[in-house]
Amino acid sequence: MTKKKLLLNIFGPILSVVVLIGIWQAIVVWGNVAPYIAPKPWDAINAVTSNWSTLAPLTWWTIKETVYGYLVGALLGAFLGVVLNKIPLMQRVLYPLLILTQAIPIIALAPPLVMILGFGVMPKVVIVAWIVFFPVTVSVLDGLNHVDKDLMTLAKVFGANSLRRFVVLEMPAAVTQLFSGLKIGATYAVTGAIIGELAASSGSSLALYQRSASGSLDAAGVYGTTLIMTAIGIVWFLLVVGAEYIATPWQRRSTARQWRRGAKPVVTNN
Repeated sequence: MTKKKLLLNIFGPILSVVVLIGIWQAIVVWGNVAPYIAPKPWDAINAVTSNWSTLAPLTWWTIKETVYGYLVGALLGAFLGVVLNKIPLMQRVLYPLLILTQAIPIIALAPPLVMILGFGVMPKVVIVAWIVFFPVTVSVLDGLNHVDKDLMTLAKVFGANSLRRFVVLEMPAAVTQLFSGLKIGATYAVTGAIIGELAASSGSSLALYQRSASGSLDAAGVYGTTLIMTAIGIVWFLLVVGAEYIATPWQRRSTARQWRRGAKPVVTNN
């Protein structure tokens, strides 16, 4: 990933949010929308800042649920992708089952998970992991399935064992695809945490705070908590983009830079 693309990935979502807030402000002002239906952006932000002492711990819990579930889902997805690639029989057997897991509406899956796992953090983590693992699995599997076969054969001829071929050739080929899956999972992870909080309707949570604000027609509180949830998702996505930039330095290396490091260009005589 080049620096230009990195900056685009970072500032693109931020710019989109700014544009949406501008559209939101214009609709409320020019459309004379009643405050109990849609407040002005500043009123929603003020509802967050004025109640931050209450919202801060709830936000922190949502962040933890998102992060824990995301990490579990990402690790499980990467592991399954490698296993399915290395054991074709397992891929033929399990891949349809993986697709079936995604056919189950996550909002319908949440209540049974709460009944089985209780009302603590565990069902939220499982729901987030459930959402994240599939795109990561598919991305890793796709990346490993498209490794250059000629390079693999050449490495084998030169005596590279299976582990070395995996580390040197297959992992770099799959890591770009891996981050595609991770970025998809990052955009949905906070959604899974919120669904889990709504299903486990006990105690305090950001989702239940929003539900309470909606019941009391506190539009500013409803929109304010929505902004918090959106911010969590955007920040997490940007962190994954930053990790991709660090983990894939070869994507931003030019051929000329490689020559300066010692590789000599091939010159042909016409």
